Formats: sequence, structure tokens, C-alpha cells
Amino acid sequence: MRILVLDANQRSALAVTRSLGLLASCSIITADETPTALAGASKYSSEYRQYPSPSLQPQAFCEWLKAITATEQIDWVFPVTEISSQLILLNDRILNAARLPFAHLAQVMSLADKWRLIQLAQDLGITHPRSDYYVSAQALDRDIMAGLSFPVVVKPTQSRRWLGDRWLSSTVHVAHSFDELDNLLQHKEYLRDFPFMLQEFIPGHGAGVFALYNHGKPVVFFAHQRLREKPPRGGVSVLSRSAPLDSALVETATHLLDAVQWHGVAMIEFKITPEGAPYLMEVNTRFWGSLQLAIDAGVDFPSLLLHACTGASVLAPANYRINRRLRWLLGDVDSLYLFLRDSGFSLRQKTRRLIEFFAPHPFSTRHEINRIDDLGPAWHELKSYFANLKR
Repeated sequence: MRILVLDANQRSALAVTRSLGLLASCSIITADETPTALAGASKYSSEYRQYPSPSLQPQAFCEWLKAITATEQIDWVFPVTEISSQLILLNDRILNAARLPFAHLAQVMSLADKWRLIQLAQDLGITHPRSDYYVSAQALDRDIMAGLSFPVVVKPTQSRRWLGDRWLSSTVHVAHSFDELDNLLQHKEYLRDFPFMLQEFIPGHGAGVFALYNHGKPVVFFAHQRLREKPPRGGVSVLSRSAPLDSALVETATHLLDAVQWHGVAMIEFKITPEGAPYLMEVNTRFWGSLQLAIDAGVDFPSLLLHACTGASVLAPANYRINRRLRWLLGDVDSLYLFLRDSGFSLRQKTRRLIEFFAPHPFSTRHEINRIDDLGPAWHELKSYFANLKR
């Protein structure tokens, strides 16, 4: 099979490339909008191609994809970002004979659209934050705003919104006052002119369940815990560990994905209150950043997904290795730097962080990018890292 892996600068794309590249039946072509890319440097990538930006040149990207899937006789296309995957789902005829390992657009949007997800959760009796929908900022009058309790979460219904000729990216905000909310509504296009929700603020910590479904049937679940992030106060994971599954979260995730007859991968995110109550927050309908951790722990999501899509036997593991750790080294370096310069952390906290950074864990930790048997991505990332420092 000839497989095209898009968004090759993403760490999840590298994990997909390494996973599928190990299969004797697969030949991997990687691609992204830059002249070189992380996954393109892998020995498992037989070729690397540059394409027009899906976000800045969506029409040109679609034309490029239509051409390469025909000329290279591509069987499967694996996008790993929301923009590229949804753009293809919106224009599925550009794939020629190639296929996507995803659910249909209507199924994807039933989970990716945050208001539709809330409505589905209400129908299924799944606990979620109290949410009010507004078609735009103009629909939220001063009387409603005056009656709000702060802090309040201001959440656009879509993280990436296709406007017909361009993508509009949005961000979730937490407003702590009337003035802060009013400023957001006036100056953020995705709130001023498009649908959003005001949600109650749920204190606690985040938790997630990662799932693979095969045409409406659950195949396997996985869970991890973030140990360090960039930025340190909340961001992408730079150090994580595989964790035991929480049966209550798996039950909720199963109830939700069964209801939409899901197919493919999904990450279901929860907020756990200090009292231990889980609240459904959102669902990501694509591969996630710490995908390599699941593979290292024994749940090879890309390979299992490909087998499910091709009708092959899917031998999901009965369990996986707990406390397996994954470290994104250069991301961890950045996180350490940001932690040490943050005046909000005490000297004792910074000293402890330094000790933890240098403490070896040779038997439980693997590096996400740096792999002895595939050094190309590490060299590529290191060169890019120092090039960015010089700018």
C-alpha cells in the first residue's frame, strides 16, 4: 500500500510514519508546507513532498492533493491536523481512489463542533459544564452579561472554522470580569461574528481517554498523564506517562462514541473536579501529540487503524504497559527555561524542577524524537531549533 502522511512537521505525523513504515506492506510518502519536515527526515519516509499551505492556500492544496493521489497511486491519506483533515472531508472528491481512515464529515462535526457535542451529551445524560449558546456577540446583551458569575469560559463552537476561502482559528478564553469578557467579544472575530458558548468554569485537573473504533465498535482504549508541559502552567505535553484506564471515563467515552457510530481515532477530554466528578469537555477527532507514548506502551494506534480500515484482522492488546514515559527533549528544555524565568515559582520549586529535569529514568523513559534506529528526525529538529534561536 502507498500511504501519504500529511502535516509532516507534527510529532504525531512522525509517530504515524514510524508505525506504518515498519509494516512490510506499506510505502510511506510524507509531506508538509515547508521544504523539509520532521517526519520527512525519518528513514521510514521513502519520499518527501512540499505542498501549498492548507490554511493559507486551501484551493492550491486541494489541487496538489488531487494530483499526487492520482500520479502516485496513493491508497490511504493520513492527515494529523484539524485543518488538513477537515479540508479533505469537505472536498473528498480530490482523493481520487485514495481513502481517509476517518469517519464521515457529519460524524466528525457531531463531536468536533463543541455546541453539538454539548447537545449530544445532554441527550445521553453525560455530565458536562452548564453551557449557553450565542450565535454571535450581538446576541449577548448587557442584561445577560450583568447576571453572569465569573470566572466564565468563553468557548468558540469550532476550533477551526472554514469560511469558504480561508480558515479562522480560535482560542478558548477564561474571562474573570465583565470588562474582560466585553473586551473579548469586541476584539475577537471568532466571538464577535460567529457562534460561541459561555460555560461554567469547572475547577480541577484534566484527564483523557484515547480510543480506536472500527465502524461503530470499540477496539482499544488508552490513557496517559501529563507530567510536564510547555508552557509549564499548561500547554503541550513534554513529559508524559502511560496511566491505568479509569473505568468511569471509559464508560462515558464508549457511550458517546457508540451514539455516533464512530470510526477511527478520538481523544475524549474531561475535567475532574477536586471531589472526583468527571465533566465532558471536548473531543479531538484526530491523532494526538503524545501518540508515540501509546505505541511505546503497546497500543499501536496507526497500525491498528490501518488494519481496521482495510478489513484485516485487528489484534488489539488486552492491556498495555503502565508507567511508560515519553519525553520530548527539546520541548522539555524550553519548558525548563520558561519555568526558571517565571517569578511565580519559588526557589525551592525551581531547584526541584532542575533536579527532576536531569534525573535519569533509563528503564522507563524513551525520547519521542531521538531514536537510535532513526536519527534523521532528531538531527532535523536540532538544526531547526538552533536556526530559530538565531532569528
